[in-house]
Amino acid sequence: MMMSTTDAFLTCHGTPNTNIVPTIAASISSSSSSSTTTTTTSRTRTISSSSRKMSSLAVSASSSSTSTSTSGTSTSSNNDNYDIVHVDLSDGRDYPIYIGTSYSDEQASSMLSSHVHGNKVLIVTNDKIAPMYLEKYQKLLSADQEGKDVVTLVLPDGEEYKSMEILQLILDKALEETLDRKCTFVALGGGVIGDMVGFAAAIYQRGVNFIQIPTTVMAMVDSSVGGKTGVNHPLGKNMIGAFHQPQCVFIDTDTLSTLPDRELQSGIAEIIKYGLIRDAALFEWLEDNMDLLLKRDPSATRYAVKRSCENKAEVVKADEKEAGLRATLNLGHTFGHAIESGSGYGTWLHGEAVAIGTAMAATMSAELGWIDPDLVQRTYRLLEKANLPVELPVDSPMDRATFLRYMAADKKVANGQLRLILLKGPLGNCVFTGDFDQTAMIKTIDEFVAECCGPNS
Repeated sequence: MMMSTTDAFLTCHGTPNTNIVPTIAASISSSSSSSTTTTTTSRTRTISSSSRKMSSLAVSASSSSTSTSTSGTSTSSNNDNYDIVHVDLSDGRDYPIYIGTSYSDEQASSMLSSHVHGNKVLIVTNDKIAPMYLEKYQKLLSADQEGKDVVTLVLPDGEEYKSMEILQLILDKALEETLDRKCTFVALGGGVIGDMVGFAAAIYQRGVNFIQIPTTVMAMVDSSVGGKTGVNHPLGKNMIGAFHQPQCVFIDTDTLSTLPDRELQSGIAEIIKYGLIRDAALFEWLEDNMDLLLKRDPSATRYAVKRSCENKAEVVKADEKEAGLRATLNLGHTFGHAIESGSGYGTWLHGEAVAIGTAMAATMSAELGWIDPDLVQRTYRLLEKANLPVELPVDSPMDRATFLRYMAADKKVANGQLRLILLKGPLGNCVFTGDFDQTAMIKTIDEFVAECCGPNS
């Protein structure tokens, strides 16, 4: 009998494998001795090559598509140019996600102003976004707000600046401007800005309100929703942070017109994730409509963003603090975060590293016999169709020991137990578990690093 995502999680989560830590330690000490390099390299290449050859073939729709219900999270607005997805939380902390295009200034100002508390607003953005959108949003947040004082801060752009040192600049600015507990922080930008501003809002005077205005696909469909905030540490990505929900998320898909192609593609990795773990119908839609997304078709973009936000909102409602189900949103992230950390922050965009991590998770799932090999092929094909990487380059510094070192510090490790999100069953199903054959994980890592130069390159 096939299990739903929730049932699969509950079943597997209850049977952890407590032997994984010694195995990781042993694997690190023997990282130089792998006898499967030639064979596993060939296997990885075969999957990738086959996916390219088959990319033009039609894929039949799965009879087990499990599109998730949007009851209680999504409503239609009275306007044709935007939708509202609701994040339903306890204690009156519910908030809307506005998803639209061609907003009038009056619309945008009214929507944003209704979520501003107090007399002072701090907009934080980066030096790429500032020339395009900072003045616009400063005016929108100032309009019809008598006595509102809107101040701004521009930070350097890039994952490498998602640090405690840069976070300190936000806190310095807030103190310099004598912002009080009723102020509102506004994050204008991608995931790095959103995470840092949210974290600053969580800790400034023990918590102030903030608004997310994401300008990238990655931030729109994932990082701006759900209240996970934080900064990176040299020893691990997002290891310092807090759960702090925004007052609202304001998405204007028109901002994607200025997004570089590489960042657009990076964000699509997170949309593909939703299809793999819980929304088979979305995955199948992506197989048919990826070209429209890459061309930034307004209707296709709005649908993909809305559907992703609905999925995220439902999971956050069920598991706000990531006790179990919410962890499934991290498909490919344990491998991906290791790639980001081990390669040096800024080498890969987050979605690019997640794409490789997703390919690794699918490969490992098939190695365990948990999914049909055809689903691995479909995963590779869709990632490649989105112009996302599915393997590491030969000059990558990654090796087995590097992977295992960073994976051992992953936030999903509990009581020394490494847990992974893996695919299991038909499309749209996954598990969050530590109960897996560790040799399958090692074999998968070895396949992906077989041709890499390693850390001494």
